[in-house]
Amino acid sequence: MPSHSRPSAPHKASDETMMITDNVQLSRRAESAGGNPIGYLMHQALSRPELISLAAGFVCQETLPVEAMRKANQLVLASDQQARQALQYGTTAGFAPLRQKLLERTVDADRQSLAVSPHTLDSVIVTAGSNQLLHLVSETLCDPGDIVLCGAPTYFVYLGALEGLSVRSHGVATDDGGIIPEAVELALEQLDAAGELPRVKAIYVPSYYDNPASTTLAIHRREQLVEIARRWSRHGRIFIIEDAAYRELRYYGEDVPSILSFDDRGDTVIHAGTFSKSFAPGVRIGWGILPKPLIQPLLNQKGNLDFGSPNYNQCLMNVVLEEGLLDEHIEKIRAGYRDKLQAMLEAAQEHLTPIADVHWLDVEGGLYVWLKLPRHMEAGVDEPLFHAALDQGVLYVPGEFCYPAEGVPVEKNSIRLSFGVQTPDRIRQGVRLLANAVRGLRLEA
Repeated sequence: MPSHSRPSAPHKASDETMMITDNVQLSRRAESAGGNPIGYLMHQALSRPELISLAAGFVCQETLPVEAMRKANQLVLASDQQARQALQYGTTAGFAPLRQKLLERTVDADRQSLAVSPHTLDSVIVTAGSNQLLHLVSETLCDPGDIVLCGAPTYFVYLGALEGLSVRSHGVATDDGGIIPEAVELALEQLDAAGELPRVKAIYVPSYYDNPASTTLAIHRREQLVEIARRWSRHGRIFIIEDAAYRELRYYGEDVPSILSFDDRGDTVIHAGTFSKSFAPGVRIGWGILPKPLIQPLLNQKGNLDFGSPNYNQCLMNVVLEEGLLDEHIEKIRAGYRDKLQAMLEAAQEHLTPIADVHWLDVEGGLYVWLKLPRHMEAGVDEPLFHAALDQGVLYVPGEFCYPAEGVPVEKNSIRLSFGVQTPDRIRQGVRLLANAVRGLRLEA
């Protein structure tokens, strides 16, 4: 099968560091874990505060829910008994009242397509952010050399997690409607012909306003993917890992039902959610809704890791949901992000449209805009464009970081722009500076 090396960020170790690490015998897992490219990009941003960073996928600092958390803290600590419960260890699965609310909230959001949920309280496991859930699921399902199908492009932090587990990420074609079911089918056919179908353990699908492209999986494709996963489960169940981290960051249009809601048997879809984007990343509360056969194996893995995510934070989020503070906050951030997204799209229209062969997706949610440059213009950290952009005063994420290690070839002329952190004025300025860098290299070509 076609394969390529995932790019890693430049790193220069001192002689002293090299001397020390030469005498350390690392595990195979530590050696296979690639460097996180965001670490390099964050270093650039922090070491040069004058840069306009359109790279970091952080939530807006000014809209973090300070007052809501102050109120939730007061309520959690209102009585000694309740405070002691919150400050004590919890269960490995998580705080039951919160888990019940998470299940009810998901089922309510999917009511239009889901008559009766096959899931119960036992199906819900609380984790330290959704990334921990994704890691635990992958660790539970996959041995080294196993395969997870992913869209190309897709969430590069998850790609790094798979690499660290020595699991193969296999890229599948995407378009404006997300991962393409026919491309999934073709990849499965090719892997089957190569005798590797038994290695395929899951299909990873960010289903709402994904990172990096902010595309939402088309509604008619959701049921298709469930059907494909079931039909190809010839050597063992192929699961769909639905990453719904950005579901609440919708600025236009109507919500669509989750992939989970099309899993009427409750045996195929693993649904991952988080409060990191919709509320506060510092709380580090995510969750999963799992098929029954995976619940205990995943709890066993989690028990060995932490025997329960932070109990106090779970009690806080339970109060946040009880008091309606989450929905109030979501309405606030939607309004702010809508203005920022509009600023980025308007600036792209003004400054990038005049440049031939530059394209982007007009999106309705999330935190990102996916930019395609002329085919000959590569955007990696070692390429002239990246340094020209830094010279102009703007930082971006090279799109090549977002491609799986196998399958669909890397499109090195792609860029992820984030509008979450900067003000609308700085977003406009940043896009203008990026256009200057692109235009300068076009003139030199």
